[in-house]
Amino acid sequence: MISRKLGLALALALASSTVLADPTPAKKALIDKLIQLQQQAIADSLTNSVLQGPLPQLMQAGRAALQQVPADKREATAKAMEADVKKFVEENSVYLKDKIAKAVPNTATALYDERFSEDELRQVVAWAESPLSKKFGMASLELQKAVAGKVLEEAGPTLDGRLKALQASLAKHLGLPAQGSTPPKAPASGTKK
Repeated sequence: MISRKLGLALALALASSTVLADPTPAKKALIDKLIQLQQQAIADSLTNSVLQGPLPQLMQAGRAALQQVPADKREATAKAMEADVKKFVEENSVYLKDKIAKAVPNTATALYDERFSEDELRQVVAWAESPLSKKFGMASLELQKAVAGKVLEEAGPTLDGRLKALQASLAKHLGLPAQGSTPPKAPASGTKK
């Protein structure tokens, strides 16, 4: 999953860098300014998307497999797994942000040059640099947090219940005991069935 997303991003970067005509110096300056304003947000968003995308599925599989670990070792194993995931994200974030930082300028220059006139770029840069844009950006972040909080408050218990049902179903398919239940005891040797 990670390599597919990264491959797509890199392919787009390479394809976009083969534009035949270069923008005028004035248009190039506007594009450079817009890239400067956006680069950090693009790097953060894309890095988060690429690295975090496959993690929920991986963690869910890990939690299911964790049920096979002896009960007295589960907590330590879970903490070690979480530490590995955190280390993976931290180590690969820097690496991926570097790759993105190198791909953004050529990719964005080609895209913006193709899609926007010099006048449109001037307007976009003016908007991006305006106090209103910054205020709107902050309000958008607050809106996302507020909506997420409200949705999780209302839907959280339902989703938790559904997730537990899914885990129980998966455990059943795997022949594992359901979470919270004790595995059936093996018959004592020498007893008749």
